[in-house]
Amino acid sequence: MTIRKPLAVAAALAAAASLSACSVLGANADDKASPSASGTPGGTVTLVTHDSFALSKGVLEDFTKQTGVTVKVVQPGDAGVLTNQLVLTKDAPIGDLAYGIDNTYATRGLDAGVFQPYTSTAAAASDAAKHQVDDSHRLTAIDLGDVCINVDHQWFAKHQLAEPATLDDLTKPEYKNLLVVPGAATSSPGLAFLLATIGAYGEDGWQAYWKKLVANGTKVDAGWSDAWSTDFSGGGGDGPRPIVLSYASSPPDTLPKGGGDARVGALLDTCFRQVEYAGVLTGAKNPLGAQKLLDFLLSDEVQADIPGQMYMYPVSTHVTLPAEWVRWAPLAGKPFDVPADEITAKRSEWLSQYSEIVG
Repeated sequence: MTIRKPLAVAAALAAAASLSACSVLGANADDKASPSASGTPGGTVTLVTHDSFALSKGVLEDFTKQTGVTVKVVQPGDAGVLTNQLVLTKDAPIGDLAYGIDNTYATRGLDAGVFQPYTSTAAAASDAAKHQVDDSHRLTAIDLGDVCINVDHQWFAKHQLAEPATLDDLTKPEYKNLLVVPGAATSSPGLAFLLATIGAYGEDGWQAYWKKLVANGTKVDAGWSDAWSTDFSGGGGDGPRPIVLSYASSPPDTLPKGGGDARVGALLDTCFRQVEYAGVLTGAKNPLGAQKLLDFLLSDEVQADIPGQMYMYPVSTHVTLPAEWVRWAPLAGKPFDVPADEITAKRSEWLSQYSEIVG
């Protein structure tokens, strides 16, 4: 399945010592010096992003043709690794623009002074403003997605068992040993699911809920790939568990060739919404190039490319979604929510309590 495959958040500090990936897109990247803030846009702009970043072939080259700016991509890891890398290198930034820091980590980067203000005037800027997390416009929303429980329709039909629909259902005896989730301490969707339960049951109630999940045989894997591809029955690996934590955008990838219904469905009453942001880095060598690239991420060309390449929803309401997404991957009407500042203040405490419960 071509979908986000988050790496271990626990590797964040180790990743700060070195970058795991670096590529240059566009012509003559090494032949142009980055301009100063007072100069004109041009040269090379370095984009620091997560390891799930992908755009169709030719898209970034179009940006270079339009602006004369070449893009260099640095990918240190998933959203947690990315955030730690940006914070640890804030006094000597490793790039000009960061993309992929999400609402579970945004305030950490903001509090550390990683980003500088920039208000985009791009086509989708008004849509992005609906997801604003910072009044000084240091971060701009680019895309969003819902982390949700998914079920294997074929398995439940075969076993003549009604599918669960809510978080409460997952603790019922009939679903014992059927759920697998990636861990909150080791993956970004796992953390998002923990936040969904905190949003649903409150700061004093989520612990009891997780104890019920554990008692009901919930399996906790290190990452999304293990849960989806190995333990989940509908993810291609023919695993033993028909309930998995994934994304609302997962079902379209289980459509059979030649047509038919998606094998997997998302439970839209179990979701937490992730919003991904971009921001110009404080101390960027090419801040004008970074602004141009941020504007480009909000262009119709990039926004329309996001679903097929990164399995996230564009923030733009003007681009056309893939037809299979309209039918099989709707967003949740009322996803669970936890305020960003509360996440920042209590993330470590929550993860410590969570680890004690899941073992």
